[in-house]
Amino acid sequence: MTGKVYLVGAGPGDSKLITLRAVELLEKADVVLYDRLVSKKIISMIPKKAEKVYVGRAVGDDTTHQNTTNDLMVQYAKSKKNVVRLKGGDPIIFGRGGEEAEFLKENKIKYEIVPGITSGIGSATYAGIPLTHRKYASSVVFVTGHEDPEKKKEIVKWKNLAKSVDTIVIMMGLSRIDVICKQLIAGGMDKKTPVAVIQNGTTPQQKMIKGTVTNIAKKVKENKITPPTNIIIGYVVDLSDTIGWK
Repeated sequence: MTGKVYLVGAGPGDSKLITLRAVELLEKADVVLYDRLVSKKIISMIPKKAEKVYVGRAVGDDTTHQNTTNDLMVQYAKSKKNVVRLKGGDPIIFGRGGEEAEFLKENKIKYEIVPGITSGIGSATYAGIPLTHRKYASSVVFVTGHEDPEKKKEIVKWKNLAKSVDTIVIMMGLSRIDVICKQLIAGGMDKKTPVAVIQNGTTPQQKMIKGTVTNIAKKVKENKITPPTNIIIGYVVDLSDTIGWK
């Protein structure tokens, strides 16, 4: 008999956007393994009886960090404890939830995956940017700006994306925004295509700057934008001028 692991999305930052199921599981948890981007307000929801373990990984940390997290989930579950693996945003969208589920399956640990609002959607919505719109965008793609460093070559084909999708949402791509925009332009993207960079989306500290694929990298430096950020590229960005509400 073992415990169970719940891979839970905490949402994009605003604590009120966490799901009822996530709150229910936190209240019953024996152990909570939480990430760097989980808000302090959500962490404060964790009962005092539960053990809290920080397993956050910052940009540049050793990739073997994930192995430690995997091992902890299994160890606690085998100790007959209910474990909540709490992740910012959604556990699957660039959250390594799929990898963790595979590891749990291999080790015969019961698990449940609880979706959360991914930051790419939450930050755009709070900024008044509809990722799809009947007049301007019938397609949207979510892309990571930082692929697994262990890959032999980059898989994302930025040049191909330039003319194949209406809205591009880039997560974890701030440090490479100049390179990415240049590749999109090389792929045929209109140089006047609007871009928004949203910092600390859905939180009181949310900040957005806008530009085009030709000048957004410069504006990021001028405005001293730092992670966590989401980058939105497409003509829907301009709609924030009329429907922005935060």
